[in-house]
Amino acid sequence: MNPEVEIYRLFDLMPASGRMGIKVFSKPEQEQVIFAPQPLPWSREKLIYINFDLWRYLSVPQQDLLFLSVVCRLLQIKWLQPNWYQVMAAAGLIGGWVEFNQGDAIGMVVGSGLALVGFRKLWEKNDSNQVSVEADQKALQVAARRNYTETEAAEALYQGIVQVAEIEKKRGLNFTELLRCQNLKSIAGIGNRY
Repeated sequence: MNPEVEIYRLFDLMPASGRMGIKVFSKPEQEQVIFAPQPLPWSREKLIYINFDLWRYLSVPQQDLLFLSVVCRLLQIKWLQPNWYQVMAAAGLIGGWVEFNQGDAIGMVVGSGLALVGFRKLWEKNDSNQVSVEADQKALQVAARRNYTETEAAEALYQGIVQVAEIEKKRGLNFTELLRCQNLKSIAGIGNRY
């Protein structure tokens, strides 16, 4: 499998909203089939790394749906969407800065602590199980525009998740993967096989 040709194919498969900010790279030394680190708030680009030596063991529908799910997860990460955690982080930063300028060590520690809690909650929210399940739902919607039926797409994604665990020689699926598989099996109408 030629990585450049496959990257071009995946770029063409990607929804238009992801083409500007998401970059796909070949990384043959990684143990994961596909990996996308959670982007930092100041990062403009979102990166996806694929080990194409392992990627070739998946069927094309499994590749398509796994890739779309990762892309949709990356597109759902929003650092600048107003919510309470951002308010908490901003208030902590501002308060910590004001207290630092005034020389108040206790106020600075409290403000910095509040900012840290806010940023941590934001990070956890963007890396939650719910985000992964919602990303799968979005991937199924994008796949419908790529000539997959919802049932075919859900089954391909489910099989892809299980196949990746086997390729990576995992002992089993983690909690998030089990949750995703349960949801996909209900959409695809698959009985309990895993």
